[in-house]
Amino acid sequence: MTSTDLHLPRGATANPRYAVDIDPKTAGWTHSSLRVVELAPGGSHTFTTGDSEWIVLPLEGGCTVHMEQNEFQLLGRESVFADVSDFAYVPRDAQVLIASGAGGRFALAGAKCERRLPARYGPAPEVPVEERGSGTCARKVRNFASADSFACDKLIAVEVITPGGHWSSYPPHKHDEHRPGEESELEEIYYFEIDGPDGLGYQRVFPSREGGADVLAEVRSGDAVLVPDGWHGPSIAQPGHDMYYLNVMAGPGETREWRICFHPDHVESTGGYR
Repeated sequence: MTSTDLHLPRGATANPRYAVDIDPKTAGWTHSSLRVVELAPGGSHTFTTGDSEWIVLPLEGGCTVHMEQNEFQLLGRESVFADVSDFAYVPRDAQVLIASGAGGRFALAGAKCERRLPARYGPAPEVPVEERGSGTCARKVRNFASADSFACDKLIAVEVITPGGHWSSYPPHKHDEHRPGEESELEEIYYFEIDGPDGLGYQRVFPSREGGADVLAEVRSGDAVLVPDGWHGPSIAQPGHDMYYLNVMAGPGETREWRICFHPDHVESTGGYR
């Protein structure tokens, strides 16, 4: 795939319903989806989950999520850089209503799945936050729906805050093969926001096989990068501008797990995962 296929600048997938709308058909794969819905004060949005499970994650503002007999009040947050947010999980084969009195922006992270799990609320205080790496590779990972922190059928989703001038997603790693106990096959979406006006970052994806994914993208707020395969990383934040990205992952494996393989050349130079 080319850089044009993999880097989706802000607005590239927008439509009257969503500011970002990436589904398996758009991405050319089988499982992972991401939508971003923007609501004016007093606004609402309805959608059908279909054959996918979804997490409603506030990016800015709060909302109420209604699904069948369930109602979840999401306090949300001022911005993705302010704090961890609470969230709501909604299963496949359901009708969902999102309503916001004050308005806001809300990510819908989705994955095609088989099982219909119960709708649930994810409290912000229960989100595991990991300080990963050191020096200029230090970053903060919010594991709100990692494979070992919140139950889903296929969906894996986390947030990463990379301080300005730092590298994350480093060393480069991949998860494009099913190798039991060593590597899981996962499609991945990176959705970016950069703190401050005119901020930017860079995202690298390079081939792990002949003809594989290859992109070096300058990313700004609202951009997305698709990772169908290949080594991905580093993600580089401009000095003075913190970088946020939301990772949405899913794949065909029977077991929901995040197992990755590091690029051997970079692991040797860094002494391990930083």
